[in-house]
Amino acid sequence: MSSSSETGSISSRIAALLNLSARQVANTIKLLDEGATVPFIARYRKEATASADRGPLDEVQIGAVKDTYQRLLELDKRRETILKSIEDQGKLTSELRQKIESSDSLTELEDLYLPYKPKRKTRATIAIEKGLEPLAKLIFSQRENTVERKAAIYLNDQVPTVSDALQGARDIMAEWISEDADARQRIRNLFEREAIIKSTVRKDKETAGVKYKDYFSFAEPLRRVPSHRLLAIRRGEAEGILSVSISPDEEAALQRLDRQFLRYGSSESIDQVAIAIKDSYKRLIKPSIETEFDNASKQKADQEAIKIFADNLRQLLLSPPLGQQRVLAIDPGFRTGCKVVCLDAQGNLLTNDVVYPDSRREQAQQTLQKLVAQYQIEAITIGNGTAGRETEDFVRSLNFGKTVPLFMVSEQGASIYSASEVARQEFPNQDVTVRGAISIGRRLMDPLAELVKIDPKSIGVGQYQHDVDQTELKNSLDRVVESCVNQVGVSLNTASSHLLRYVSGLGPQLAQNIVEYRTQNGPFQSRDQLKKVARLGAKAYEQCAGFLRIDKAKNPLDNSAVHPESYPVVERMARDLNVTVTDLIKKTELQKQIRPELYVTETVGLPTLRDILAELEKPGRDPRETLAVFEYDERVRKPEDLREGMLLPGVVTNVTAFGAFVDIGVKQDGLVHISQLSNQFVSDPRQVVSVHQKVQVKVLEVDLQRKRIALTMKF
Repeated sequence: MSSSSETGSISSRIAALLNLSARQVANTIKLLDEGATVPFIARYRKEATASADRGPLDEVQIGAVKDTYQRLLELDKRRETILKSIEDQGKLTSELRQKIESSDSLTELEDLYLPYKPKRKTRATIAIEKGLEPLAKLIFSQRENTVERKAAIYLNDQVPTVSDALQGARDIMAEWISEDADARQRIRNLFEREAIIKSTVRKDKETAGVKYKDYFSFAEPLRRVPSHRLLAIRRGEAEGILSVSISPDEEAALQRLDRQFLRYGSSESIDQVAIAIKDSYKRLIKPSIETEFDNASKQKADQEAIKIFADNLRQLLLSPPLGQQRVLAIDPGFRTGCKVVCLDAQGNLLTNDVVYPDSRREQAQQTLQKLVAQYQIEAITIGNGTAGRETEDFVRSLNFGKTVPLFMVSEQGASIYSASEVARQEFPNQDVTVRGAISIGRRLMDPLAELVKIDPKSIGVGQYQHDVDQTELKNSLDRVVESCVNQVGVSLNTASSHLLRYVSGLGPQLAQNIVEYRTQNGPFQSRDQLKKVARLGAKAYEQCAGFLRIDKAKNPLDNSAVHPESYPVVERMARDLNVTVTDLIKKTELQKQIRPELYVTETVGLPTLRDILAELEKPGRDPRETLAVFEYDERVRKPEDLREGMLLPGVVTNVTAFGAFVDIGVKQDGLVHISQLSNQFVSDPRQVVSVHQKVQVKVLEVDLQRKRIALTMKF
């Protein structure tokens, strides 16, 4: 927890960086320090984060405040360490202190600290130990024109020749130059504007690295290279296929350093300094700044790739759910048959079987018809993997005596789930094939509740997800999952512990405690009953209660997004209209009579009151769209069936920086390149398409050998 003065200073800095008001930032930081989560602040503390002219902060803005706050705290901690280190050396001047205290950049801080940083043994420190620092200072002043005669004074057992003395002096000067903060910033600016990233193939790696052929002789300005290209180059480097360098024109760099350090005129000492400058740049400055830009460009590419992954994951998690219906799910297969499970409306396993539509067609037909009738199946879903289309054709040919909608769902990650600890805990007596089929069925019923059980990297909506910073990726994806779970809300009496852990204020242990309490005491009858769960204290209750729903609760508000802290407000509204809360929820005409401004208090403002009224109109509403049946074109089953010019329906499965992948029902996704997404110019594919979007595409090219399908959305 930071002090009020520290928070005030940081708030002002964050406000300036993020273009927010200091009040918004200060209140957000206060809530974060008190243990509030981002979803809770965004949903239930709008008054605290609102400003008169901008309204309340959303989750993205609150997340930015949180991240910037953490970064500045770490920056301040590093600043204090640096100040103490220099002060302990007795070298902290008032001017240096002012520079360090006014710096808001970690790079600048480290530049200022570099001359005072404890060093390992370097060529310069060795030369200093040999007594050559006075000679270096004399030459660096660039007034001495008898350099060799002066150097001879410093000869001894360790410095046997004039040449050795001058080399030592140049080593010292080179280090001084490399540690000069202004010099480093000049070169940094040049790198920023003019650095070129180059890649070449390593010797004898042409065959092994053929997939990187585009980068065997590649050069592009670093500031222009797109994230996906940079990550591909870095992957090629990591695999030992490519050699990669980043640098600007060397002459331009040396000219900048010469202008800073060389005096006008001609003298022997000036010549020595010029040699030291060139050595400093090539041996010390350039490698250091190159590493810096290597890391920075990789970090930027990571951030862009992670952002794309996060956006795709959000769209996937918020896919339309079928809802609570009885489902027959099929995990298709040829040789091993199709695994069939029947699930009740809550997703519980009723029965499982195996059918062989390919070899025992009549028996498979009878089995499926019997299961649909016996378990009153309301929908059928089939995984889109191997034999998916063939199984779809077979099921569509059957007569169930009633209309049973059929859906295809993605199998991505189902095998990961079926072998996971989560699946073993849920279904300890079932094998992996049955668990996989259950996962397919549950994905149809509620994609969010099922997909949270799988590592997001296994769901198939990322771009270079294994190449980016794994900690940053996990943090970003966890934040997306948390956001989606709390946006939709969670059924307290049916949610798994894995889903509950993402609810605001909970976590793995409290989620498990809730499930155990539910098992021992039966379904929750009210939100207030949560307070009886082991270790679920007042703070956790405050954070989680509004996001948990109880179907058919005695208090109808327990099945809404109205927070328990606001129940008294709703009850007062009902009393003022002389009706019950139940009547108020059911009757829109009563809600329209409410004047929210009459219920404003010190803690409840108009933003919260408007949210309450919206929730009373449609309590517990699901923000996700309604699920619609989708059918592939019957003409195509495999890539060989495709012909150039075909118009086909498809579903977007992944969006990347360079385009979108579309499932057209041939077991292999086609690519709509960014240049083919629209007749208008597209700078970001996410402006045009999203994961799970239904689209119409035209086949441009089919390359069976390279397994590539090129599609277009330009007609």
